[in-house]
Amino acid sequence: MQAPSVKERIILGIDPGTAVMGYGLIKETGSKVELVSLGVVKMDHLDDHALKLQRIFEKTIALIDEYKPDCMALEAPFYGKNIQVMLKLGRAQGVAMAAALSRNLPICEYAPRKIKQSITGNGNATKEQVAAMLQTLLKFTETPQFLDATDGLAVAVCHSFQKISLKGTSSIGGGKKSATGWAAFIKDNSDRVSGTKSTKKI
Repeated sequence: MQAPSVKERIILGIDPGTAVMGYGLIKETGSKVELVSLGVVKMDHLDDHALKLQRIFEKTIALIDEYKPDCMALEAPFYGKNIQVMLKLGRAQGVAMAAALSRNLPICEYAPRKIKQSITGNGNATKEQVAAMLQTLLKFTETPQFLDATDGLAVAVCHSFQKISLKGTSSIGGGKKSATGWAAFIKDNSDRVSGTKSTKKI
């Protein structure tokens, strides 16, 4: 008897920025997650803000066309005191979203605290702590040139964890509140964790 096929999807995670944009791609096969690629796009050498936005758009399109992701997850700009910084980050995010929309790619966004909580269990975790946890989860040893790369990767992993916690429902972040990440996986799959047999037929 042939085993049922396991659903696969590729998730593109992006941490928008006007100096550096971080990105990460993961492949999700059932409950297994593996690293595909991660990196940064530097824009600090560009003086014109419009050119930076163009670079973000073009690079996002290139990533989508190369890796053919099934969805894109973005880190939402945090609420800071500097309105000019907020405006620029919002534009950067909007351009990345426009690139995804031009390829008919579904988009989800997550607050920085939500991403940190999902990856490390601590919403106040440092970038270094997030990077270290990602290296453990995805079993890679190379050190990214910038922590912005692992920030982008963290968004993708966070999105994957939401699928686990919400059992594949499409309303990510909507409806009832639930735990996220490994805590949710354990809660929703207690039969697997405790070792008791499941009565569910496949």
